[in-house]
Amino acid sequence: MTETVTIPRAEYDALTARLEDLEDILTAMQARGGQPMPLEWAKRILEDESPVRVWREFRGLSLRGLAGKAGVSAGYLSEIEAGKKPGSVEAYKALAEALDTSVDWLVL
Repeated sequence: MTETVTIPRAEYDALTARLEDLEDILTAMQARGGQPMPLEWAKRILEDESPVRVWREFRGLSLRGLAGKAGVSAGYLSEIEAGKKPGSVEAYKALAEALDTSVDWLVL
């Protein structure tokens, strides 16, 4: 038996757009030689979660652990992740290196 689900067109279009965005992100990561991020992690970024926080957690680092590895204060990193501070170019470079990713993936 096949089940059918009916949703409003606007909701369908929004879901389709998000899926296409996610596919684009994953394709771009693979093309740039970056480490592919599992779908469930990439979805968090698409849902407007801080890319820095998602990458940090994906790498299994605590906030203090990443801050120490990147040479930034834990308070500053916390403010970047919370969107309270934009973060400097130097901070993003250090965070990207510590996370073994590209700055591009931290400032989507």
